[in-house]
Amino acid sequence: MTTTPARLFAATCLVATALLSVVSVLLQPEFSADPAERLAAIDAAGASGAISLVAFVLAQLPFMIAAVAIAMMARGRSPRLAVTGGALAVVGGFGHAVFGGIGLAYLAMSDDAADRAALAEVVTRVEAGPALIFMAAGLLGTVIGLVVLGIALFRSRVVPRWIPVALWSFIVTEFVLTNFSDWASPAAGLLYVAAFTGIAVQLVRGEDTARELGEEHAPAASVGR
Repeated sequence: MTTTPARLFAATCLVATALLSVVSVLLQPEFSADPAERLAAIDAAGASGAISLVAFVLAQLPFMIAAVAIAMMARGRSPRLAVTGGALAVVGGFGHAVFGGIGLAYLAMSDDAADRAALAEVVTRVEAGPALIFMAAGLLGTVIGLVVLGIALFRSRVVPRWIPVALWSFIVTEFVLTNFSDWASPAAGLLYVAAFTGIAVQLVRGEDTARELGEEHAPAASVGR
């Protein structure tokens, strides 16, 4: 990532993954713990449910690229946190990509109402098997990775301080407050788009990021943190 086209590509991935994720969440049908009810909900949602699942899958590749870009921005002044957070976030994106593929299989099964009980049993078996590992990797890798990347950004000061704060606020809102309020999910989406767009703008401007992206060579402060 030493050229302007590379920065533009990374910035595009940051905005794209945020927007795709928001579309996925906003169009996602209400899911229950019962597999048969989940299949029915996907079927009832129609086109919006299909768009939600496809957007979720499409968001994962740019998310992984975005995670690497954020890590590279912060690595000059906070290398350990940047590498750790970036690696965890990439694992999270990969886990979500695998589970997103499974979700597309659920989409294909959802319109078979006659065999829904049998298909629900298949869903149960799938989610109790190796897929569970990828589900856990997707959730934990993404959450912990973004938290650590936020700390790396905050300590390295390569972006305005509000950006990592918005990133942490997104984590709390999306994974905690959504259990208590219907407005938490849209609010989380706005925070996510704001944080990732802010990072993208910083990349495009190139302010305070040249050294972290390898475009200048100067001794970094606080190396090893």
